[in-house]
Amino acid sequence: MQTHHVEITETPDGVDSVSVKDIAAHCNSYKGSDAKRSISQLITTLVLFAITCGLMLYSMDISYWITAFLTLPAAGLLTRIFIFQHDCGHGSFFASKKANDWTGRFLGLLTVTPYDFWRRAHNLHHATSGDLDRRSIGGIDTITVREYQSLSKWRKFTYRLYRNPLVLLILGTPFYVMILQRIPHNQSTHFHEGYKTLPMASIWKSMMFTNAAIVVFYGTLSLFVGLGPLLTIYLPILIVTSWAGGWLFFIQHQFEDAYWQGNKNWDRQEAALMGSSYYALPKILQWFTGNIGLHHIHHLCSKIPNYKLQECMDARPELKNINRLTLRESLKSLPLKLWDEQKNKMVRFKPVETV
Repeated sequence: MQTHHVEITETPDGVDSVSVKDIAAHCNSYKGSDAKRSISQLITTLVLFAITCGLMLYSMDISYWITAFLTLPAAGLLTRIFIFQHDCGHGSFFASKKANDWTGRFLGLLTVTPYDFWRRAHNLHHATSGDLDRRSIGGIDTITVREYQSLSKWRKFTYRLYRNPLVLLILGTPFYVMILQRIPHNQSTHFHEGYKTLPMASIWKSMMFTNAAIVVFYGTLSLFVGLGPLLTIYLPILIVTSWAGGWLFFIQHQFEDAYWQGNKNWDRQEAALMGSSYYALPKILQWFTGNIGLHHIHHLCSKIPNYKLQECMDARPELKNINRLTLRESLKSLPLKLWDEQKNKMVRFKPVETV
């Protein structure tokens, strides 16, 4: 069996390379939930979120500027809530599948996300991440230089439009979260041949169940606070949360030295570790985002709950040097649009267009 190695530079212990398999074994030792920690996270975050929303409602009679300011911490807390839902989808938040699924469905009311559809799509993303022959609905559509050059002018235009940050992140993420997740449809953009879809019956069931639950939940809530105030408070929270989530998902796999291979050469563990970034965020942002920036560890072992990811990395210092991106460095990924099969890295449109 072939052993894959990862180049590690500037490690504290001076190691030049480490086995991906060894790192995977280390990460696997951290999988498994701690019910007390999960429940504590859940209660404290939900209480803080409820208090922040209550302060936003109260502040509307004082100054909407205060309300608008409070949107930021509220969106941060909702992002953290989404990470709990995300852990439920991976079966890592609780030991019981039933507890994970029903907690995930409840949190899906707050994030307006159809949990069962999202869980299946996201796990498909994990199963195919970095595989050029099995690109799925669970990720941001990325095509190769060769594929781009073979597109018609119209398809090139639509791909360029799709990959424009204004469309993909600023407009696209709120539209997807609030509108497209309400409508059962084929979720793939089909810019390439290597895509997979989910059965429409499962998409329909999950989305319609969530839509009905949203109507009941927010309809009841509006009886107490009023529909106008509810929308005025909650829509901005959802928009900012979708921006945060969209950016996190983008930067976790869209960076220059990401990993893509055809299925013949694709290795699941290597793709997980080398195709996902370590987004080194300030501590406060790491808390709001539930450690999801340690994405290389998460992809290598999705059964690790969010509260064990930092512990896992601290115990294996070389993990801090794999695909590490700071906030400033992450902005350099925005212009990268295509995977260059010859250079094995993400590249911009411009050099390709001039060839």
